[in-house]
Amino acid sequence: MAAAFDGCLRSLVCRLLNGRQRAGGDLSRGGESQRFYFPKDFRWGAGTSAYQIEGAWNEDGKGESIWDRFSHDGRVDRKETGDVACDHYHRWRDDIQLMRRLNLNTYRFSISWPRVQPSGEGAFNPKGFAFYDRLIDHLLEHGIEPNITLYHWDLPQALQDKYGGWASRDVTKLFADYGAACIDKFSDRVSTWATHNEPICTSQLGYGLGVFAPGLKDDNLAKQVAHHVLLSHGQAVQAARAAARKPVKMGIVLNLGFFEPFRPDNAEDVAKAFVDWERECGYYLDPIYRGMYHEDAIKGIGEIRDGDMQQISQPIDWLGINYYARNLSSVVEIPAPLPGSEYSDFGWEVSPQGLRGMLTAITKKYGPVPLYVTENGAYFTDVKDKHGNVHDPKRKNYIREHVKHVALAIKDGANVKGYIAWSLMDNFEWASGYNKTFGITHVDFATQKRTVKSSGRWFAKTAARGWIDL
Repeated sequence: MAAAFDGCLRSLVCRLLNGRQRAGGDLSRGGESQRFYFPKDFRWGAGTSAYQIEGAWNEDGKGESIWDRFSHDGRVDRKETGDVACDHYHRWRDDIQLMRRLNLNTYRFSISWPRVQPSGEGAFNPKGFAFYDRLIDHLLEHGIEPNITLYHWDLPQALQDKYGGWASRDVTKLFADYGAACIDKFSDRVSTWATHNEPICTSQLGYGLGVFAPGLKDDNLAKQVAHHVLLSHGQAVQAARAAARKPVKMGIVLNLGFFEPFRPDNAEDVAKAFVDWERECGYYLDPIYRGMYHEDAIKGIGEIRDGDMQQISQPIDWLGINYYARNLSSVVEIPAPLPGSEYSDFGWEVSPQGLRGMLTAITKKYGPVPLYVTENGAYFTDVKDKHGNVHDPKRKNYIREHVKHVALAIKDGANVKGYIAWSLMDNFEWASGYNKTFGITHVDFATQKRTVKSSGRWFAKTAARGWIDL
């Protein structure tokens, strides 16, 4: 099987780079273009996270999060905080109307752990649960399916102070308890859940490099944290299914880097791209789907107990992929920037073919697992015209080309169930504060006025019609 996959992946990489496509998919031909029709149940959505949009950081009994502490300590660009952000906590009704204008049939958001359980253990906060109750009910009334992430980086600060956060195995059990409480509360109406968003950011950016909350710099600790986050994922999946009032679909959201050979006609670069991709899978996908780590990951984990891998590899119902740019592999130095490539204003290469490659490679290695593109977007500097309109042709083109490559991945045989743009609106972009905007909707943070950008108008039209010209 391994040898067969080696050949399949190398063939896939070459096919993608040479532009050859397998027949398949729901296509019609008009003129010189092919029109791809997405499945009728395809999910068109946009995403946010609690700390990035909610604001109301200390209202109605909410506890302090590690991001509250991190930003209040002045560790964010221009010393900005998420105290108000998009004020979604008070403006959620208007934001659901915005989703309707964008023709979304799903909305991906996260629950703030310290909003519903201020200390991360012990008593829950009824007012916190009530906020999400109202949000969920109104989403469903407007035909928008909630897609909820239990953890998008805002750990209760009390758990960081008492246990050291994710460095402690005690927190994994507390997370499972929190997840079970949310499932018990909302599973009568919500079926699609993710445990974690991007575990690598929790571990490496938060505990290894210190550029995200809680701001620690310890590489060995980061590796142990990564294991604990995966362990908490498995424990939460078990706890959620036990607590569910109706059947739930449990998943996790990862940001993986798809590796392409810098020189596709060079055998050494092709081989290195394959090795790099296998290692990338081995840190997160292999533990989840195969109950085993890549040898590079094991070297850095201080403690793996008996039974850990069985818990981590609890069967999941879907996998979320966050994709922004590809990675290149070579045995020679790769020039930067890459001649002929386009880059976002964040300095990330615009490479939609890498999304297709990733979705198809995951399918080749792990089978036809249900996949969602749970984040995809770009930061480009926005400019308002004299009429207050926001034209963002580069972002519009970025999203259009990535949606095309989702269609091509489906043609290739990938079981892609939905595309969720990042993000619904400009928001607090973590350590960059409000200086980097990814939204398909512009937010004037002084007035909180929302203005749909040209990229958002294109997305609304595409979501409504359900097809795209390839």
